[in-house]
Amino acid sequence: MDQQLNRPGPTPASEPVSRRGVLRAATVSAAAVGAAGLLAGPASAAPAAPGQQAQGRRRVPVDRISIQLYTLRDQLAADLPGSLDALRRIGYRRVEHAGFVGRTAAQFRAALDEAGLRSTSGHVGIPQPFDAATWEQALADANVVGCKKIVHPYFGRDASGQPIRDPAVYRALARDLNKAGRLAERAGLDFGYHNHQLEFVPLTGGSTGFDILTAQTDPRLVHFELDLYWTWRGAHDPVDVFRANRGRIRQVHVKDLDVEGGFADLGDGVIDFGRIFAHEREAGIEEYIVERDDAGTAPRSPADALDTARVGFDYLASLRY
Repeated sequence: MDQQLNRPGPTPASEPVSRRGVLRAATVSAAAVGAAGLLAGPASAAPAAPGQQAQGRRRVPVDRISIQLYTLRDQLAADLPGSLDALRRIGYRRVEHAGFVGRTAAQFRAALDEAGLRSTSGHVGIPQPFDAATWEQALADANVVGCKKIVHPYFGRDASGQPIRDPAVYRALARDLNKAGRLAERAGLDFGYHNHQLEFVPLTGGSTGFDILTAQTDPRLVHFELDLYWTWRGAHDPVDVFRANRGRIRQVHVKDLDVEGGFADLGDGVIDFGRIFAHEREAGIEEYIVERDDAGTAPRSPADALDTARVGFDYLASLRY
């Protein structure tokens, strides 16, 4: 099955895990971390009201705004050229891929070139158990597409679908991430790790998976792509994560949270992105990536994902903080 629709789960005993499966699992970890923590982080600053933007002189550089193509997965499958062209007309110049929509890397690159887009980043799961040859092929494909960064997209559930609690599993993953990062460096690519809420679930012994991954991966080999929505769902304030990991948060997934804890288009939810981006230099952010996991799924139509893309781009381009 195309990686666009089904991303491989990293635990050796697990079956492939789709992002729709992640959504179904969200209630599991939300219960684990406590619903009261969804909007209250240690920095204790209140999120903005829906649609509210912080005011200031700083802004998100338009040429650093991207979109995770998982947002438009069904629309891309129906009309790849038309969808990419629509993104270009919205204003995007760069995208982050999540598979090649049934094409080869070369065919996908050709479609991007025709639309005037660059895939500066891509989501590709590292092999589990780790296999250097398989990973090197993924790196070669990333270079064909033109990526500068390659990101491991998902971890955190065991074979039964429950949050991983064993710190040894995260320590083993950290070792594999370092291996993957070393090979990526040799291939001329920056390697990153993308979180969900599961990395913030308390482990046996009291730490979290995110604590282990940040402490036991080499900063020269592994950066982090912080998903702002899932970080809030994991009861952590992104500003605190920035402060604890200065210079390592080089990418962010910009995804809004509605009042019920679900997804929202940017500016329609409760996350104060201006407050978060005020700490962008501390974090080391190089890329601001729009995403909404359910943008084109029922009850919405696949084409509605283009509305999400337009709203997201316009929001980031007009945000001042």
